[in-house]
Amino acid sequence: QKSKMTSEISQLSLSELPMDDWMAHLPSALRDTPLCYMAIPGSHNAITYCLDKNDRSPVDLTQPDMLQKLDKYMKPIIRPFVYKWAITQESSIREQLDSGVRYCDLRIAHRPNDSSNDLYFYHGVYTTITVEMVLKEIREWLDVHPQEVVILSFSHFLGLSQELHTLLVSTIKSVFDSKLCPKMECVTLRKLWSQGHQVIVSYEHNIANCHRELWFQIPYWWANKCKAEALIEEFERRKQYGRPGGFFVTGINLTEDLKYICSHPTESLKDMVMSTYPTLLSWVKQQKPGSNTGSLNIIAGDFVTESLFIPTVIALNENLLKRTIIPEP
Repeated sequence: QKSKMTSEISQLSLSELPMDDWMAHLPSALRDTPLCYMAIPGSHNAITYCLDKNDRSPVDLTQPDMLQKLDKYMKPIIRPFVYKWAITQESSIREQLDSGVRYCDLRIAHRPNDSSNDLYFYHGVYTTITVEMVLKEIREWLDVHPQEVVILSFSHFLGLSQELHTLLVSTIKSVFDSKLCPKMECVTLRKLWSQGHQVIVSYEHNIANCHRELWFQIPYWWANKCKAEALIEEFERRKQYGRPGGFFVTGINLTEDLKYICSHPTESLKDMVMSTYPTLLSWVKQQKPGSNTGSLNIIAGDFVTESLFIPTVIALNENLLKRTIIPEP
């Protein structure tokens, strides 16, 4: 009996599950594992596949003054550079979810000089589609995938008044309704399924104190490095101090600086990311989820649908299965 159980588990490869509903196909033991102790694939700056390429669209206000001035007076030269380094995902939100992404990093802005209440995503420039449109797309996708759970992290708010925060929260509630999971300890798939919850929303603003459906900000480990080896070194250093208690993200997204961009004038962020993925994925393969010091939880990256990143992260949960084998006396 014991050897049969062991061989069944050793033959199981979670990376071969259907990616659009991998959570629904997880072995029973993982359905009772708190999600904050599981390995979950995530998308850094998830909504950058639809940045506004219209020259009338301004660069976002977090960009250095120098870039804003250059963009104003030398737009035809500067804009192509901005796009090449601002796009972190080329796949739509639906394609990302179909590919297995279950954590989305959402950065929200109100465009300057916009008299409407419409909110957008941004990274370098603003998106063409609104936040409400994307949330409705996610809702529609969840309706067709009733056992999948997504974690949506709303952060890096830019230009939002208190009124716009209130409006955004009411949009989140009306779009997801009973699918929203209220703050709770030790949330597992089985618990979420039994209550019909599919969405965990973390919100990086003090308005989260007033709403039980808004979880507090999920910590994001960001190494701020443009080389894979330096990023890995930084995360290995952090791992020694132990993981946070609840959900947390390890962002294997590399960060280009002006020096790197100027010394690689023909490159794009995608070139940089894809050339380092082999190194990053070999490190990811060595990681373990769980509650121990050095364990990881959500792992987020760029261009996540264009490598083996997602199945590699999901397969890390096999480490949790091996622990559940209890030898017979």
